[in-house]
Amino acid sequence: MQLDKVVNYHKALADPTRIKMLILLAEGELNGQVLAEKLGITPATITHHAAKLRQASLINERRDKNTIYFSLNDYFIKNNANAAVQLIYRSNEGGSSDLDNSFKQIKESVVKNFFTTEGRLKNIPAQLKKKLIVLEHIVLKLEKGRKYSEREINEFIKRFHDDFATIRREFIMHQFMFRENDIYELNPPEMWARWEELS
Repeated sequence: MQLDKVVNYHKALADPTRIKMLILLAEGELNGQVLAEKLGITPATITHHAAKLRQASLINERRDKNTIYFSLNDYFIKNNANAAVQLIYRSNEGGSSDLDNSFKQIKESVVKNFFTTEGRLKNIPAQLKKKLIVLEHIVLKLEKGRKYSEREINEFIKRFHDDFATIRREFIMHQFMFRENDIYELNPPEMWARWEELS
């Protein structure tokens, strides 16, 4: 359900410690020990809150030997911040037909260039905007509300491209799908990475 997905995203933010962590990380990458010292809490508490933030794609982690460094996932913070607004106001928004037509033409052009007439993906685009269009084109063929096992998702992706592992990872990374206990489900479109917002 779309509402549940948006609520779960905001639950990750619904804690003063997690908000403070994000504020500190806005200044640059920090490790858990430094975050703990700045906030006056234990490293174990930082680890707990970092897990919640990571699950919501709000932060990235990087390991250097025995030290884990955290940084903001700027793209998803900004993208997901708009999800609730779009969900609330979507019925009242009037779209620009010229803009809609322009987006439609861009999408059709990318699909034509990257897919064969049989619907197979020739290669995964390197440019983010084109990649998101390709991923969206594929993911729209999944059933809304259905829960997929990893094997089912792999088989589905193989209909389009042999590198199912990369595309499966991209689905999660760009918020097209949600994974829990190796079960995959579509996120609501409001949470998908929006290629229309890229230049």
